[in-house]
Amino acid sequence: MTEQEVLDNARVMAERLLPHGWDTVVVDIDWYDPTARSHGYNEDAPFTLDAFGRQLPAENRFPSSAGGRGFGPLADAVHALGLKLGVHVMRGIPRRAVDLDLPVAGTSWTARDAADTDSVCRWNPDNYGLAHDHPAAQAYLDGLVAQLAAWGIDYLKVDDMLAPYHPEAVEAWATAIARTGRDMVLSLSPGTHLSTAHVEHLREHAQLWRISDDLWDRWEDVHAQFARLARWAPFQRPGGWADADMLPLGRIGLRAERGEPRDSRLTLDEQRTLLTLWVMGRSPLMVGGDLPTSSPQTLDLLATPAVGHVLRTASEGREIAREPLDGGELIVWTARSDVDAGRYAAVFWTGDGPLHHALPLASLLGHADALTRRWTTRDLWSGATGPEPLTTVDEPGGLLTVDVPAHGVAWLRLDPA
Repeated sequence: MTEQEVLDNARVMAERLLPHGWDTVVVDIDWYDPTARSHGYNEDAPFTLDAFGRQLPAENRFPSSAGGRGFGPLADAVHALGLKLGVHVMRGIPRRAVDLDLPVAGTSWTARDAADTDSVCRWNPDNYGLAHDHPAAQAYLDGLVAQLAAWGIDYLKVDDMLAPYHPEAVEAWATAIARTGRDMVLSLSPGTHLSTAHVEHLREHAQLWRISDDLWDRWEDVHAQFARLARWAPFQRPGGWADADMLPLGRIGLRAERGEPRDSRLTLDEQRTLLTLWVMGRSPLMVGGDLPTSSPQTLDLLATPAVGHVLRTASEGREIAREPLDGGELIVWTARSDVDAGRYAAVFWTGDGPLHHALPLASLLGHADALTRRWTTRDLWSGATGPEPLTTVDEPGGLLTVDVPAHGVAWLRLDPA
């Protein structure tokens, strides 16, 4: 990314999406590499570092960082729009800092004291791990995070933390953030094969943690998240969230790790499925596309009122049914409104053709509620806001009929009549 692209995205977000709850712009990987490129990472890249081995924005891409100002001016500009700014960082310490044996700020130690040269990322050559049994490691990390905080950073996406799981690094990052006194979100990646056995440790030290490898604009990637979110949904609660990864929507691949510049290859129905599943599973939402060059249809999709409202005001999201039918799977999620007596239901269909299906109301609402009340429903993707319900289930305990497109969803709000 470049500074201008960050600002352009921030302006669109502030104008179109901030009213619906989208409030953070994150600068992703290798903002400190002046030679960064598409389709991979550079070995022995000439990273921009300060005298203490801490990454600085590459001035050829972020010109306002000149003179040692770092991301301070960019953060000020983003904050002025009412938004927050985040950055991506890799676990550990830059190899370049270790090769140069740069000092660790405020100590008599050097980068070689802090580094664990046997701990390396399998897919990115930027860093060595930190030797957390040596005090130089925490001292280096404290200095790095203090600098990010001084620039005004609000959100840290720290990569190479969970696959394999690095508990000492998770704790060290949380400690460094706490010592700054600044309120910063800690997001951990990637989540390849992440086990729910780590949930208490994660919840104690971080606010978000990925539960999969990278997600791209392929139906098979979206489909695979059904099982993962079903497994993690019971653990979702304020302060700690399982993250199903970025939403590959709109214009993606400007200078991508994979693929050429393109619009998302997901159909509109698949995009609605993606957003609905993330909301019902209470995953954080982060768009992985370029907003200024995305279609008006994409921005309208992201600004759908139900997306932010249900994510913020519903709880107990869970998968209640997964049944094979001829040609695909019928997957049903439900959630409860925290502000009134309403319920939410999402009926997903994974088949390649449309589905017409009737569901017993008891399966969506619970046996007692279904037998004692009449319910009205609204289609949340239609944006219907009029006083008349779209459907009335006339008989308590009756059937609700839905029409679901291929790879699509019927997303409903249910209210007692």
